[in-house]
Amino acid sequence: MYSGSDSETDDNEHPLLHRRSFLKVNKAPACCSARYGLAILSFFGFFVVYALRVNLSVALVEMVKTKVSSNSSSSMCLHSSSPGVQHNTTASVYNWDSDTQGWILGSFFYGYLFTQIPGAYLARKFGGKWFLGLGILGTATLTLLTPVAAELGPGYVIGIRVLIGIGEGVTFPAMHTMWSAWAPPMERSKLLSISYAGAQLGTVVALPASGLICFYMDWTYVFYIFGAVGVGWFFLWAFLVSDTPETHRNISVQEKEYIVSSLKDQLNSSNKNIPWGSMLKSFPVWAIVVAHFSYNWTFYTLLTLLPTFMDTVLGFSIQQNGFLSALPYLGCWVVMLLGGQIADYMRETWLYSTVAVRKLCTAIGMVGPAVFLVAAGYTGCNYILAIAFLTISSALGGFSLSGFNINHLDIAPSYAGILLGITNSAATIPGMVGPVIAKTLTRTNTIEEWQTVFYISAAINVFGAVIFTIFGKGVVQDWAVPGFHSHGN
Repeated sequence: MYSGSDSETDDNEHPLLHRRSFLKVNKAPACCSARYGLAILSFFGFFVVYALRVNLSVALVEMVKTKVSSNSSSSMCLHSSSPGVQHNTTASVYNWDSDTQGWILGSFFYGYLFTQIPGAYLARKFGGKWFLGLGILGTATLTLLTPVAAELGPGYVIGIRVLIGIGEGVTFPAMHTMWSAWAPPMERSKLLSISYAGAQLGTVVALPASGLICFYMDWTYVFYIFGAVGVGWFFLWAFLVSDTPETHRNISVQEKEYIVSSLKDQLNSSNKNIPWGSMLKSFPVWAIVVAHFSYNWTFYTLLTLLPTFMDTVLGFSIQQNGFLSALPYLGCWVVMLLGGQIADYMRETWLYSTVAVRKLCTAIGMVGPAVFLVAAGYTGCNYILAIAFLTISSALGGFSLSGFNINHLDIAPSYAGILLGITNSAATIPGMVGPVIAKTLTRTNTIEEWQTVFYISAAINVFGAVIFTIFGKGVVQDWAVPGFHSHGN
């Protein structure tokens, strides 16, 4: 199923010839290279992006008091907590009901949706460096203002979160646009897995750090500290990064020639005509849209509500909550990095076709998480097993980054940023409605209610994997580069 060549292979040329011709290019070393420098700096950029995104999920547990059913057969689990240092409770606590909390958690995505496609279009026209950098700077600045907004009322917090979403909405399309000029085809999985793995590490660090900050200081410092880190990162990005290899000040001649020559047959240099109609009629594009939507339903549901599940169902204190909520994303971060290396190894050394690798990684990264997410709902108060299943579920999801998540660069590298804007727009909808639906379904926070949430997420995940397996492709599409003839790579 996964080792065959793409269906659109030229009848007169073997699918491996294109790859072998690419391997003849004089490959520039990875060590101290400009392209891997970009990967590392963008890694920390996405670290900041997700730290600023998820810190509210932990802080909100301290900002409000969550109600738990006292007359249900499946009420909150109880277990011993370490006594230790007294919990600092000096910050304000607000009387926001479950619906209000759901809207606060989901409001980010309304702004996030707004700038996906415009951000991608402008990044392609003017370059992604400043759109990504200024987007994160704006997000960091607004994060610093969140405690003030909370004092003014939930409506102001929702407004701040919408604006933060607008700032972050340009980041992934802008980065995809930059990678379309920086990532040699046979290094895409490696470079992009490093770059975007920063998002997972940001989650891994921000969740426990936010819990500790809430416990020893108070929840306001969660926003002050992470906001300041984001401002500091911006200055490094501004001085050290360039939009393309041709404009980079310190790139070697060998590396520049290696990157440019490897991409010369895949890029359309024209910025004037974007084939919107062909994009929207393309089955491979819609396969990515459906897969991205489906994966993000589960991802965003857990991202925003896992600390609440840890608190109200498994009964962990805020001090423990952040660490345990971070474990699934630690697993995802590790698998994401390893998956990128494995995917490119399969393509370069084992000579698997690109479409086979993308579909395999997508299947593992979406069906596997669905199975373990459902299982987590049936662990009762066995919190060790529950955390183990949630961690395995999220970890397996890391394979999807080397699947549908970077497939935009395979099928249309010249328009990768715009395609990501399109697919990420659809994939933002789960972030808007998922937390609201989940909060509505878990009004009394019973285990049965959370089982329903997990079932819905798992079913959507499996549906997305099936659609991508049927309709996904791994070669540059005819509409992506005028005059380009596809080869099965």
